Amino acid sequence: MPCANQQEQARGDLSVWLESTIKEFCQVSPENSLRNEGDDRAWGEPLVGFSNGGDPLYETIKEDVGSFYMTPIEVFKKSFPDVNASADELTVISWILPQTQATKADNRKETQYPSERWARAKRYGEIFNSALRRHVTETLNSAGFKAVAPLLAPFWKWQVSERYGFASNWSERHAAHVSGLGTFGLCDGLITPVGKAMRCGSVIAEISIQPSNRPYSDHHAYCLHFSRGTCGKCIKRCPAGAISELGHDKTKCFNYLAQVTSEYVRNNFGIETDVCGLCQTAVPCESRIPVKE
Repeated sequence: MPCANQQEQARGDLSVWLESTIKEFCQVSPENSLRNEGDDRAWGEPLVGFSNGGDPLYETIKEDVGSFYMTPIEVFKKSFPDVNASADELTVISWILPQTQATKADNRKETQYPSERWARAKRYGEIFNSALRRHVTETLNSAGFKAVAPLLAPFWKWQVSERYGFASNWSERHAAHVSGLGTFGLCDGLITPVGKAMRCGSVIAEISIQPSNRPYSDHHAYCLHFSRGTCGKCIKRCPAGAISELGHDKTKCFNYLAQVTSEYVRNNFGIETDVCGLCQTAVPCESRIPVKE
């Protein structure tokens, strides 16, 4: 564990310090860019949440997704095998990077392919997200707290869940859900206080921070389809026919990205990325939690 003088480097409330670190990096980093002619920002101001590494919900997710899915303590111990830490001594730091109003407006107009701004946000915005993961990890390490970003770990990978098909061994969306930042919609997107049009990231650290309030018990609480039996707008928005009242068909979605939109984005924008995002725009949960209205 970090000694007292190292902890003093993290001035005041640790949660405030980390939230400020994340928000400041998003504000000042030149990498937060769409790399277009106007050098527009990729992301708006982030949301930040925290959860305890020993939260039982992480074990529940592992049981649901498959034995290959890693809990925070499993990620941490694989990264730091010589450190004797318990799950309860870990904190998962999670953040939401909201799409800008301009990017959402452009994608809202589309019906078959993603807009150029949306494609740039996926390609270059995710490069920034990785830079943010490194920045948070390095900031914590410099203050004496051991930390790891699961998606940057050499053992992070995609696998196949018997129940859900394509699945990774650590999910940024699920970490955000446990950290009080949102619940899942019909299309599997995470509906947050700033809506579903976003990307997320996380870091696991040996640091003690009070978990954020999780104002829901149902993992579908913010979705109008599941909570009220209404809406279904994302079904109509999906050009691949991958969303129905039964949920999200990952195979149809993946095939549309691989065979249709990736080629379109390459040929029209000169960008190499698999992206769509139409189900995240022109829907009630695009920029807010609709059930609260």
